[in-house]
Parts: sequence; C-alpha cells; structure tokens
Amino acid sequence: MHGIDFIQDLAVVVLIAGLVGWICQRAGLSVVVGYLVAGMAIGPYNLPVALVSDINRIETLSQMGLVFLMFSIGMKLSLRKLRKLGLPLVLATAIEALIIYQLARATGGLMGLSAVETVFVGAMLMISSSAVIIKVLTEIGATHEKTGQMAMGVFVVEDVIAVLLLTGLSSYASLAGTHAESATISHTLLLLTAFIVLVGIIGVLFVPWLLKKLSLTGSAELPTLVQAGLLFVLATAAHRAGFSLALGAFLLGAIVADTPQRTQVDRTFEGLRDVFSAVFFVAIGMLIDVRSLFDVWGLVLAVAALALFGRSLACATGLLITGSPTVEAVRVGLLVVPIGEFTFIIAQLGIAGGVLPKSFQTVAVGAALVTTFAAPILARRSSKIANWVSTCEPGWLSAWLRVYRGWLDRLRQHEARNILWQLSKKRLIQIGVELLLVTGLFAFSGSLLAVLLAQVSRDWLFPYGPQILFWSGITLLSLAPLIAIWRNLSALAMLVAEVVFTAYISQAARFAPMLELALKLVGGLMIFLWLSAFLPLSGGARWVPLVVVLVVAVVVGFFRRKLIYWHSVLEVELQERLTQTASRGSAPGWLLNHAEWNIALVECVIPDLADVRGCTLGELGLRANLGCTIAGVERQGVLIENPSATFALYPRDRVLLLGNPAQTAAGKSFIHRVSESLPQSDFDDVRMDTVTLQENSVIVGMTLAELAPTQKVGVQIAGINRQGVRILNPGGAEKLLVNDELLVLGTNEQISAFVSWALKLSLPTGQ
Repeated sequence: MHGIDFIQDLAVVVLIAGLVGWICQRAGLSVVVGYLVAGMAIGPYNLPVALVSDINRIETLSQMGLVFLMFSIGMKLSLRKLRKLGLPLVLATAIEALIIYQLARATGGLMGLSAVETVFVGAMLMISSSAVIIKVLTEIGATHEKTGQMAMGVFVVEDVIAVLLLTGLSSYASLAGTHAESATISHTLLLLTAFIVLVGIIGVLFVPWLLKKLSLTGSAELPTLVQAGLLFVLATAAHRAGFSLALGAFLLGAIVADTPQRTQVDRTFEGLRDVFSAVFFVAIGMLIDVRSLFDVWGLVLAVAALALFGRSLACATGLLITGSPTVEAVRVGLLVVPIGEFTFIIAQLGIAGGVLPKSFQTVAVGAALVTTFAAPILARRSSKIANWVSTCEPGWLSAWLRVYRGWLDRLRQHEARNILWQLSKKRLIQIGVELLLVTGLFAFSGSLLAVLLAQVSRDWLFPYGPQILFWSGITLLSLAPLIAIWRNLSALAMLVAEVVFTAYISQAARFAPMLELALKLVGGLMIFLWLSAFLPLSGGARWVPLVVVLVVAVVVGFFRRKLIYWHSVLEVELQERLTQTASRGSAPGWLLNHAEWNIALVECVIPDLADVRGCTLGELGLRANLGCTIAGVERQGVLIENPSATFALYPRDRVLLLGNPAQTAAGKSFIHRVSESLPQSDFDDVRMDTVTLQENSVIVGMTLAELAPTQKVGVQIAGINRQGVRILNPGGAEKLLVNDELLVLGTNEQISAFVSWALKLSLPTGQ
C-alpha cells in the first residue's frame, strides 16, 4: 500500500500545482508563485486535513527537481554567451554581489541576525530570479533592447555566482560550528574551481561527441536514457566530491548549451524538468506555515526592502563603475530586483545544515513573493524612474562620471596597444586552466582510488598492484598538461625578457637570457609548491611513488612524442569547441533598437496545434492585416534571419515579431491562436501505394507544382519510378510522363481519391 500512497501523494502535488500555477499565470504572475502557494495549501500546517500523507517522499522527489532545475539553468548558459557578455558586465555583476553582501552585513545587526544568518541573507539576495525577469522582459517587449539584454546578461553571470555560492555555503554550513579558519574555506573554493575545470574540459571533449553519435541513431529513447544517465552521474559525482548535486547538473547543462543538439536535449527533458521542478517548489511551499508569516512579517519586509532597493542600487552602482551611462545603469538595476529560485535553495541549504532556523524558509518565500509582485511595476516604470534619477544627478557627479568614463576608454585603448599583455594573456589563461586540470586530477584521485579498492583486493596482481597501476595512469594523464604548462611558461619567460630588455632596458639586452632563466626557475618552483599541496602521497608503502615514477619514465621514454602529439590534438580540439561560432540563439546583426521609433521586438513560440502551422508568411499577411512583421525565426537551434514570403512556419518555431507594442501584441495573439475544432489524424492510418499512369490520363504532362496533389486530395508523391530509374522526393518542376510509377503517401481514402483522379480524363475541382 505504500506504493499506492506515494502515487496518491504525487497526484495531489502535481494536480494542485498545475491548477494553482495556471491561475497565477492568468493573473500575470510567475508560475513559481503558484507552485509555492500550492505547497502552502497542501502542506501539513495550513489545512485541518493533510492532503499529503508522507512529506519525506515528496522531499526526495524534490531533489530530482533540483537536479533538473539546475540542468535547465545551465542550459541557458554557455561559454560563448558568457564571453560575449564582455568583461565590464561580468565585473559589474561581481561588484553588485559584493555591495549586496556588504549591505546585508551592515543591516543584519539591525534586523537582529547573527553573523552566520547575515552571510546566508546576503547570499539569498545576490541572485535574481531568471524565470521572473525573462517573463517580465517578455511582457514589456524589452528582450531585445540593450537594457533588456544587459539584464539577461546580469542574471547569466549571477547563475555562475549562484553555483559557487551553493558549493561555498555548503562548506560554510558544515564548518560554521567548528570555527574553521578561512584557509579551510579557501581550500574548498580552490578545489571547487579545479573540479569545475576538470569536469568542464572532459565534458567539452566527450559530451558533444557522444550527443552527435546518439543523434545519428534515429532512436528517441536511447539518447534520452544516456543523457539522463549522464545527468545523474555528474550530479552524484559532484556530491561524492563534497559539493552539491546542483553543481554537477549545472555543469552538464552549461556543456550541452554549446552543442548543436541543445534544442533537441531541451525538448527531450522539457516534460521531466517541468514536473520535477514543480515538485521542488511545491515541497518548499509545504514547509511554510502561513501563520508563521505573521510572526516574521517584519523580517520579511526588511529582506524584501533590501532586495528591492539594495539590489537595484548595487546593480546600478556596479554598471556605473564599469562605465555605463546613468539612465542605462538605473534601468537595468530596476529590472533585476526579483529574487526566487536560488533564494529558496540557499535558504533550504542553511536550514538543512543547521545554521539557519526553519523560519528562514518562510522569510525567503515571503520576500520572494513581494519582489515578484513588485517586478512588473518597476519594469514598466523603469524608463521614467531612470530619466528622473538622471535629471536629479548633481552637476559635479555628472562631470566626474564623464571624466571617469573617458579614463576607462583610454585605459581600454592602452590595453589594446599593450603588446606584452596581448601576447601573454592567452598563454596565462592556458597555464591557469592546465594547472587547475592537473589539480583536479590529483585532488579527486583519492576518491576514485577508494572506489577501485572497494572492487579489487589491495594486493591484486602484485603487492600494492591497484595503487601502482592507478597512480601510474593518473600521472600519465597529467603529463600532457604538465608539458604544456612548461612549454607555455618557457615561451612566456622568453617573451617577457625580450620585451622588457627591448622596450625599456635596451642597453642591457645581454642580460635577457638571465632574466628568462630566472623566470623559468620561479615559475617551476611555484608549480612544484602548487602541486605538492594536492599530491595524496599517504596510504601506501614508501616505495610506491618510486615505482610509479619508474613506470611513468619508461612509458614516457617510448611514447614521449606521442604524448606531445596527443596533447596538441586535444588542445586544438578544445579550442575549436570553445571558440567555434554558432548561429543559434544570437540576435540578427541588423536588429538594432531605436527608441525614437517605438519599436518592440517580441519572441513567441508557435504551439503544436496552432492555426498558423504550415502556413507561409505570405499567406499569413501579418504586415497587411496587423501591421507587424516576422524579423526572424529560430528552428531547431538555427536562426533564419529576415525570412521570405514563401517561408512556412512549423510548431515549436521561435518567432521574432517586429512592430510597435500594440502590433506585436496582436501578432502574438494571432500566432498563438488554436481553433476549437482540430483536425484529427493518426499516422498509423497513413500508407504507401503505387499508381501507374496510363496514356490517356489527363495528369500526364503536368508538373507536380501544377498538379498540387497535397492541396487537391491530401496525398504526397514520395517518388517516381521511371523506366527503372527511381526519383525520391521529386521537386515541383518534375513533369509526369506515360508509364510513370508513382509512389503515393496518404490514407486509404486519400489514395483512393487520387487513383480515381489519375485514371480520369478530367481534373477535380480544387478546394
């Protein structure tokens, strides 16, 4: 009966979540709000009769929801997208997070919070709700405006910060009661970075190859199973490494985001993500006692006010520091005020770690609801507020900002002219990435060895056999990046010595080799000190490392050139994967926002059963009837810019409408329209048959375009067998000849109608 009870609980959760979410959506609110409200409604605290018998089961399912939610958030992020944001926006978001944290620290004491609680409140306020922001931007038609693009860039960077926060806070929560030193936390953050780099490099090299192979199988279930397996494996690996499940799921999503199969994967997991994400938010709502809101209403309002004013102020300040105009900075700050998904996750993390009271979940939900309600109001009035702030700006501040922006422009120009920096920055990045890769290999090798020793004997094959083979393999894997580190370091030392003595101390050029040697020695010493901190040398006999070194030396002696070659191939492959351009999801180059024209650019997705499916743009006549036009269509991850009148629309196409706000709203309603009476069809009723044309058939001599069999009787001509020569999928210009054997696709009724048509001497009347 336990299984029946579980299904009953799940049915209640999903059904009520769907109904309440639909009501909230109709009211113009985020569906996340509906899920939270649904959880509060069916939770054990707010009704005399509990609708869910076992909350623990739902909480277990919510962990799956967290995995799918973080996977979908990672899918919105990509390395290319992050690179396109530019360093100023990344720095502005980092400054914003720092300011919010300092504001939380400054006001935490006034709100009666402890030091630990203040840390978590600051983290809760650092991350905005991407779901709410995207919904609000879509509603006001600002998704393709510069400020809207910047707001989306801010929450993309915040998603990265959120993952780092989740991992760092989990460590902080476990160490809070032990008075751990900051060095311990720093070590954890370093391991986190190494884990991300290790998983990222392996994933970027392996996952796209695997997805490509799976996409060629033609099977729908096999790619789904493998991708789900990868998702759970990475989530579990992150947990085993001492981090959260969310980290592994997020990393896989970010890796998949840069693959051509991104759209297919997103569509595959769309249903699972929606269901389990809803369960996750409902589970959070079930932990909320509505009556407790009255007990902590003051703290709820304080946190909400800090989110509304603190986040907008912090974001605007960060953008001003990085050189954005005042109007632009203030408006972006007003667009990113809502908090949501990550706020709940961080609060739940603190509660589970025992460093936060259970009331904090209530505070998080209450503050998120306030900001969610306020977000549309602030967004619609953001332009007016930003212009007002600009007019109130003191003259001395405006003059200082102009001077400051000019200094930033000169600094950027100087950076572009700095030959040493331009030549060395790429090698510095490569050295950093390779070091983190090696660090990850050695730092997490102990956990892998423990798994191996759990399967085989410690003295398998020979004394300490598994350890020797394992460490030999790890060392060989690390040799290629270590060689690359040394080669980049040597090239960098030579470059620095050459530039320094050529540009600055040309009269002492003979000392350049000495400086080069010194730089190599210092670099080698730093690498040794770095690696020695992570080499796990304990747990075995003292002679084991010596044997490992001998084994590696023998392998290197025979395969040195191969190792260098393999690393070069992998390095080139990695660079290609990270730098190759993709048309997916990028806005057309000719789409520029001109505020004076009151242009709105609105995205909408064509429903599966929409009336416009299969219609060409010419047949729709949007410009003539509604005044708007379709500027672009994204289909299966490929962007078609400025499509022609003969371009046909299909379900799940992402359409970009251009016009004024009223025209785009009307166009969106028209595209989303679904008739009440839908044509019923079943693919199982479709069959193929052959029809041979006789000499007296009137359709002989006609082209397929003139014949138009699909429009007349509903069949398709899939092929023509002409005197032994088979033409598959013939074009419209193909002319029908006597004795042609036509391969006809359609239902029994449609094929019968076509046969009688083809054997008659007159054409049927077109529909």
